[in-house]
Amino acid sequence: MLFLLRPVQSPSFLLLRFSSNISRSSLLLAFSDLLHRLSEQTQHPNPSIPNPDSRPLWPHPYEYNRLMSAFASTGDTANVLRLFEEMKRFKRRPDAACYTTMADAFVSSNQPQAAIAVFQEMVSSGVEPDTTAYTVLVKLYSFHLKQLDSAYEVLQLMRENGSKPDVVTYSIFITGLCRVGRVSEAFGVLDLMLHEGCVPNAHTYTPIVQAFCLNGQIEEAKRLIQTMEAYNFSPSVVTYNVLIHALCKVKKFGEVDSILKQSKVRNWKPDVITYSIYMDGLCKAGKADKSFMLLKEMISHGLNPNKITLNILLNALCKGSNCYEAKCLLERSFEFGWEPDVVNYNTVISRLCDAGKRFWVFKLFTDMFKKGLLPDSWTFSIVLRSLCEAGRIKYATFLFHNEGFLANVASYNILIRNLYKGGEVKEAYKIFHKMNYDNIEPNYYTYKIMIGLFCREGNYSSAIDCFLRSLGNGFPVFLIQDLVSGLVIGGRFLDLVNLLEFVLKQGFFLDFCVYNALIKSFCYRGACRNLEMYKVCHLLDKMLRVR
Repeated sequence: MLFLLRPVQSPSFLLLRFSSNISRSSLLLAFSDLLHRLSEQTQHPNPSIPNPDSRPLWPHPYEYNRLMSAFASTGDTANVLRLFEEMKRFKRRPDAACYTTMADAFVSSNQPQAAIAVFQEMVSSGVEPDTTAYTVLVKLYSFHLKQLDSAYEVLQLMRENGSKPDVVTYSIFITGLCRVGRVSEAFGVLDLMLHEGCVPNAHTYTPIVQAFCLNGQIEEAKRLIQTMEAYNFSPSVVTYNVLIHALCKVKKFGEVDSILKQSKVRNWKPDVITYSIYMDGLCKAGKADKSFMLLKEMISHGLNPNKITLNILLNALCKGSNCYEAKCLLERSFEFGWEPDVVNYNTVISRLCDAGKRFWVFKLFTDMFKKGLLPDSWTFSIVLRSLCEAGRIKYATFLFHNEGFLANVASYNILIRNLYKGGEVKEAYKIFHKMNYDNIEPNYYTYKIMIGLFCREGNYSSAIDCFLRSLGNGFPVFLIQDLVSGLVIGGRFLDLVNLLEFVLKQGFFLDFCVYNALIKSFCYRGACRNLEMYKVCHLLDKMLRVR
């Protein structure tokens, strides 16, 4: 479909003329108008970010903690530690607030052992932890270490030391329980809160609502929200966002519309995230036109779309025959003041790759470098996939080994699979072993590819080792299906018996899919029509007896 793209009145507006298809034209005009709005938003530097070498005006713990907190809010743990150590060098004894800020910075940067060391130093120095300090410790055990029993012990320790848990402490603990699926225990903690006179809020209830939604229990989530409202615990916009996200996943858009219409009555205001979640759900359901109508509603309520909103709509624009137009929007972005980021490029490049438009993939990939935009690992994996699908395995391998290539596990999987398909078995082995050298952890699909590859090459011992390694890394036992089929077809009956006995004795449960794969493989080999039938019966009987 041919169209004309040229600036009108100002370089930040596009006129798009189509020979037909008015709906597509209106979507593109709406998108270009969105870009125009975003380009007009002035970017202001954040005044709260301190200079890297900042020091307090006065060497007092309060001034140190104020500056440490500012660095911590930006994720700059190194400068928080610098100030904390400086205090001790200058013989300024850190108080509870300073210790808490330091520990929380370590927790936020996922350094649990360092955070525990700070607490130990705090206690050994004679500084009494307060409620805030204990709350950071509860967060450490609940979110990062997933040691919920230890988190509960901290709550008990607080009571013993006369420091009463507050609503923040309890809300964090409840969130930790919900994240690991212990929802019934979360309700028990909620009852304990009420018994102790600690009034819950939206932060307390929202994790439970989210746990219900993740388990597909949307009706229970709605009833809990109704209970919150009945007891004057007003749900927050985050609570409703969680519910809206769950409803969008099951395509109950009518209920979402109803929730948004009742927002004023229920005393909550939808935010940019609310609308972005709804737009994303609509776009995934093929309702891009309605998502752009929702954009108008969002703007009419005084909400400015952000980069996430833009990328959702860009993704919608890429669906179907609009890929070419989306590509041209990226190429002509300078005409309307839009500076697309790597996520925007990845969205369009990924859709072009799905549509088989490989030349356009390579064209946009080149344009990124021309605009000074560095691709990330996702970009490289998409380009690698395009090269492999075009049959350019040598070029893909050359790109992969390039010094500037940012590899992820998807890149490895793509190249290993296509090298093997192209008959480059030794090179596929090399790439697999290179993962360990590059500190890239194999995922489920890596192991699945390699188990199949080893079996087809008759390297059964390596296939078994690969499977056992996957178990050791916490992957599910379902990978055994491919290994079972390979061992049966290869006639490795004894290896199969030993493997199944080992897996079952380790306490793993094998569902019907494994038995089904086993029987099918024996049938494929012809065992069910000759004297080897007894092997099938013997093996199945042995498996059932071990269970």
